[in-house]
Amino acid sequence: MRRLPLVAAALFALVAPALAGSPLDELKRSFTLDGKPIPPEIFRDMGDADLADSEPVLVTVDARAAIGSNRYGDPIVRRAGWIAQSHPADKTLAGVEETGYRFIGATKSGLLVVIAYYSGGGSGAFNTLHVLEAKLARAFDSDGKVYERVCLTMLRSVVLGDRWDGEATIAGDSIRIATKKTPAPAVPSEIEAARP
Repeated sequence: MRRLPLVAAALFALVAPALAGSPLDELKRSFTLDGKPIPPEIFRDMGDADLADSEPVLVTVDARAAIGSNRYGDPIVRRAGWIAQSHPADKTLAGVEETGYRFIGATKSGLLVVIAYYSGGGSGAFNTLHVLEAKLARAFDSDGKVYERVCLTMLRSVVLGDRWDGEATIAGDSIRIATKKTPAPAVPSEIEAARP
């Protein structure tokens, strides 16, 4: 009778990793890794804070390394369905710079859809819909050991505008955008989420 708990524990140890799935499965389900949210400030670095350039310069981030890093070390908060990070920006009107996102979901082909906003401390909150691809990539860590990166790459961005109000939904590989309010011209009502 005492062997039964040991056998059950051994079986669970073998089966648990398979039940957990890969990091990509978790990203597609909840936009988290090991239960931790992806830092919103990655979208600041992927072009949302750069209103001067039409195309982002940095397009891929190692989400695994971003979580808990000093670069994205500002506190992460959940607020009314949004995940946000902010830090002091003394020389701005609001005194704080903030980046946030709402995870919409994964398309049929496995691309990730996120609506993000960026406020540089002024009166604007600039919204962008992002289509991302997640891939695993092997690399070496600082000790020379093999490390599995979780690379998030921006495939497409659609500017929704300052203080955009609306909803985005996924139907297969289509993203439907229902805009209630935006000053941005020509926000499309639907786009295809596709790899180039």
